[in-house]
Amino acid sequence: MENDLSMETVLDSEAIKKLLPHRYPFLFVDRIIELKPLERIVGIKQVSINESFFQGHFPGAPVMPGVLVIEALAQCGAGAIHRHQGSAFSPASSSR
Repeated sequence: MENDLSMETVLDSEAIKKLLPHRYPFLFVDRIIELKPLERIVGIKQVSINESFFQGHFPGAPVMPGVLVIEALAQCGAGAIHRHQGSAFSPASSSR
């Protein structure tokens, strides 16, 4: 993919919320810019220096904690699977 700041959005935040149960502050995918079913997904999480986790990780040299990066990766993967299967999160079905 070229270094293009005008990346096309395949799934926006509203579409992602239809696929995943996560909500702020635990939704770590803002949009999907590339999706090839069962092959590749590219997600974007826009962060600012005001994110609470930057306050202590690490002062003067902020880094997004690895566990949150892994969670974002898992959310992208879950979104890709749900999209491929044609299913969306259903609060009624998850309360078992």
